[in-house]
Amino acid sequence: MIDKNIKTDIRSPLKWPGGKKRVLKHIRAMLPSKGKKRLVEPFVGGGSVFLNLDFEEYLLCDTNKDLVALFNAVKHSPLSFKKDAQHLFNQKNNTADKYYELRQRFNDNTDSYERAILFLYLNRHGYNGLCRYNKSGGYNVPFGRYKKPYFPSDEIDFLANKLQRAEVISGDFTLAFEQLTSGDVVYCDPPYSPINRTSNFTAYSGAMFSDEDQERLVESSINAQHKGVATVISNHYVAFTKKLYASADQRSLFSVQRSISQNGKAREKVKEVLALYDAK
Repeated sequence: MIDKNIKTDIRSPLKWPGGKKRVLKHIRAMLPSKGKKRLVEPFVGGGSVFLNLDFEEYLLCDTNKDLVALFNAVKHSPLSFKKDAQHLFNQKNNTADKYYELRQRFNDNTDSYERAILFLYLNRHGYNGLCRYNKSGGYNVPFGRYKKPYFPSDEIDFLANKLQRAEVISGDFTLAFEQLTSGDVVYCDPPYSPINRTSNFTAYSGAMFSDEDQERLVESSINAQHKGVATVISNHYVAFTKKLYASADQRSLFSVQRSISQNGKAREKVKEVLALYDAK
């Protein structure tokens, strides 16, 4: 059950585009809590939501295998992970040449633990906290040129503690929905439907999240209602999602300041929606 008094300013160890830290108050207000034991997140991303909500258990899912590997490394080997990752955070490694050398090492590596360590380094040293892969699956975010990238020691400790109550899996969001049981509540933060229909903001972990995928998510949420499970979905509020969530039991609209250009410099208020498909 959600503890209304729990501290709600916990940061993820990862910088993550579209993180929900600034809109947690809206999510908390919408997300059912009474009698709910497990929070299920089919699109866990950086983890800001589950880190700031108190449930007995968590099921966390994401298509990004490197993200899942990092979470599992922190869960099972927190001390080793922190020591090995911190070793990369020094001025010698904070140069463009070294960044691209380590990025290539990451792309050439097949060991999930080694990739997890390098993933944190790349996330903190890469441009604007982006997570982007090319069509061949290669990580291709450019060097960020930060004066002194922050090593998230306390954030890793908190994440490691929270993950002891979590199962973390990699796959399509339907994998999480297939594992729902009575007592669960679902929060979905899918790749957002674009404000501009010609934009490419739905790119997610090297894949596209299409209108048909958005529709599949609503279908899964409706099916979950009949299992006694409530689902809340976040998205941009545009013509497509207004129609898409027309059957939701409740909708909440609010404005959020977000980047609306690929260079990350143009920021303005955009409308977002939370759609609730309540348990039947």
